[in-house]
Amino acid sequence: MSCPTPAVVATRISHTRTTPIRHAFVYRSASWLIDIDHLPAPAKPLRPFARFDPADHFPETPTAGQTLRGRLTDHLTAAGVIPPAGQVVALLSPRVAGYVFNPLSVFWCHHPDGTPACVVAEVHNTYGERHTYVVTPDDDGHAQVDKEFYVSPFNDVSGTYRLHMPPPTADGRIAVSVTLERDGHDPFVAALSGRARPARTDTILATQLRTPLAPLVVAARIRWHGIRLWLEHLPVIRRPDHPHATTISTASGRKERR
Repeated sequence: MSCPTPAVVATRISHTRTTPIRHAFVYRSASWLIDIDHLPAPAKPLRPFARFDPADHFPETPTAGQTLRGRLTDHLTAAGVIPPAGQVVALLSPRVAGYVFNPLSVFWCHHPDGTPACVVAEVHNTYGERHTYVVTPDDDGHAQVDKEFYVSPFNDVSGTYRLHMPPPTADGRIAVSVTLERDGHDPFVAALSGRARPARTDTILATQLRTPLAPLVVAARIRWHGIRLWLEHLPVIRRPDHPHATTISTASGRKERR
């Protein structure tokens, strides 16, 4: 039994950097859990707080009338991955007051019989670039993949990501994490947890009261913590070229580029 969608997720997000200096923070935010074939359409007065635009995901140039399913299909096909034919449930942020920023979006893809096909983790950086990691987690939601995308100006693209991305539980509990591993140590860990609630009018309004303008606040927090790290003289790593937008990996860590 899967978690009902659409749903609003009150999230707890933590970031921990351990080297070369220790820096950690925790904050509350909000995301949505949706079926990509049935994008939420809140009542008109609430639409400024939750607008879903397929063009906000995946790097390919948008085309008129393209759906989010169509964008996922086109992106995976271009990367040489067979697109899922079953349900796709996504954890992401909508546009709020016209603004969107999704540091991490997770797409749980299924076969028509409901069994897992793959997980697509889409990462956006603050430079306007997008990258997807396509993984096949084990039964416990664990996968690993080489890091190949520049996210932070204080981290290069070396290392391996250990991902924990089990699907949402039937009662709406969500817990995902990304751990960067280098030479036997973990210099960075990010985690998101929360519980999905049905996207009713009262839930949407309560979310705006608890975490107003969440995407804008998330983007501002990232920049603020970047300034703090710079003030602590953490070296800035030059941003490399981004020649490809997809990294494909199996649960064992074997990967290929497209």
